Amino acid sequence: MKFKIITIFPEIFSSYISESIIKRAQEKGIVSIKPYNLRDWTEDNHKTVDDTPYGGGAGMVMKIEPIYKALQAIDPQGKGVKNKKIVLMSAKGKTWDQQMAKKYAKLDEVIFICGRYEGVDERVAKLIDEEVSIGDYVMTGGELGALVMIDSITRLLPGALGNAESAVQESHTTPGILEYPQYTRPEEFEINGKKYKVPDVLLSGNHAEIEKWRKAESRNKK
Repeated sequence: MKFKIITIFPEIFSSYISESIIKRAQEKGIVSIKPYNLRDWTEDNHKTVDDTPYGGGAGMVMKIEPIYKALQAIDPQGKGVKNKKIVLMSAKGKTWDQQMAKKYAKLDEVIFICGRYEGVDERVAKLIDEEVSIGDYVMTGGELGALVMIDSITRLLPGALGNAESAVQESHTTPGILEYPQYTRPEEFEINGKKYKVPDVLLSGNHAEIEKWRKAESRNKK
């Protein structure tokens, strides 16, 4: 799986993709992650990627020209990967969820366009396959959203997790269902003078009863 990211802040990604599961997935050749600096496709001395909006209004709008040139360079028409999606991170996009992550995990490549400022020139919509949002709130840019998508997709790819069951028995695997409570040592812990014990069933060794308890404790998302 290839992830390509068009951004004006490529260094934002360096720390996160260099740790934990995503780092190991890259080392195993399961994923490759490549940020591209959008300013590399500008032609003026100031490497301008934005301009004032037509019709007036606050803020700046990202220009279509450098985005178009970047896509032409990293995804030449007719020569790029066929089983892919070009995604614009956008507050008005479809809200990302686990079911979308499963669909994207079947792709060979995802190209992210990370918006900034007041948004991007609407004509960019002609260059993409989908607009995606990670929630109903406004962020400074699309970089964190792209990282969220990369993380949730990567953990679904074969070999990315140490235990494949980790991606099966967790929240949202079944739409709307949250995972059962988890416990580990010690068996008893005191908080503010009150002792809290691990449920007896989890210490029983009776796997059938444990499974029954876990199903009962799994709950619908509110």
